[in-house]
Amino acid sequence: MSREAVENPAPAWRPACALFVGGVRSGKSAFAQRWAEARAPRRLYVATCAAPDAEMAERVRLHRAARGPEWACLEVPLDVPEALDALWAGAGPGIGAGVVLLDCVSMWISNLLGAGLDDAAALARVEALAASLERRTLPVAVVTAETGLGLVPPSPLGRRFLDVLGLANQRLASLAEPVVLAVCGLPLALRGPLPEELELRP
Repeated sequence: MSREAVENPAPAWRPACALFVGGVRSGKSAFAQRWAEARAPRRLYVATCAAPDAEMAERVRLHRAARGPEWACLEVPLDVPEALDALWAGAGPGIGAGVVLLDCVSMWISNLLGAGLDDAAALARVEALAASLERRTLPVAVVTAETGLGLVPPSPLGRRFLDVLGLANQRLASLAEPVVLAVCGLPLALRGPLPEELELRP
């Protein structure tokens, strides 16, 4: 074995980690679900969205109905890295699932800032998530919003949210392949080939 190989060993094989990014109603969650469903018959949906009112609760109900009974659901508004680490270790809800869908990072960032974390603390949580994803033992689809194409928000909190989310998206994209951008219900591969199950057919 060469000295270079010893100093720079090949990374351990890991199941796929796919990142799906896009705006509101762009199709990103649907593409992530399709990707996950092509990989295992039993799936775990890790939801970061809370339901503080009746309208949001109805949205959650409709999402669950659309996924079907093959999906288990774990609601984790804040402690996402810890929940994933427990799953990789074979503990907690979701045991037996063959694939994980995390939806979504943007809501998670909103929850962290809403809980009072400053930007540095929120980004430390992003690093914890990235580290957990690097330890994954199952294929993972991660959904996040692309919010950097619009106007700068007028409020300090809105600007902080964009800053933290933009850095989080960059960090997660650095470890994911494929990375798929959803626009108007159309998928565009940003890194790696477009997964076959996402290809548009006449």
